[in-house]
Amino acid sequence: MPATPYIIEEYVRWSDVDFAGIIFYGSYVRFFEIAETELFRACGLPYARLFDRYDIFLPRKAVHSEFHWPARLDDRLRVAAYVGRVGTKSMTLNFDVLRDGAPSLGAAGWMVLVCVDRKRLKPQPLPAGLVEALAPHTLPVAAARALLGVASPPPAPPAPPAPPAHPPLASP
Repeated sequence: MPATPYIIEEYVRWSDVDFAGIIFYGSYVRFFEIAETELFRACGLPYARLFDRYDIFLPRKAVHSEFHWPARLDDRLRVAAYVGRVGTKSMTLNFDVLRDGAPSLGAAGWMVLVCVDRKRLKPQPLPAGLVEALAPHTLPVAAARALLGVASPPPAPPAPPAPPAHPPLASP
């Protein structure tokens, strides 16, 4: 069976928005974490059991988000979660946020989770059972977005060049 993104649906709530009724950018992390938790649960690995079974934690090393259109109060969003990359000691979870109805990419993000032992918090290899359990939802971003019916947004324009360096100040 081919890999697919795992999808949750969630409403934008009052606590997610600013005074204008537009979602606060930090609220997307809450949506990502709900999708992540349910992805692991659907793979038979609710976090409490996962941590006990393998004696690990999966702290975040990096969290990244991009925003393409504003979600508003009471919008029903679909959040797709999938494993985009599996390394030796870390994995990248990808998240795509879509509006209910016609698919369009409203926001996207990723988190790098590092596998660490619970006692020393030192990196260690990802357990094979964890990687195997997540395999039904492990696929490249382009493949996931094709299945979701959304195109990847165009790349961001290049950053402007850095201003010229100022000459050192003369000492008195």
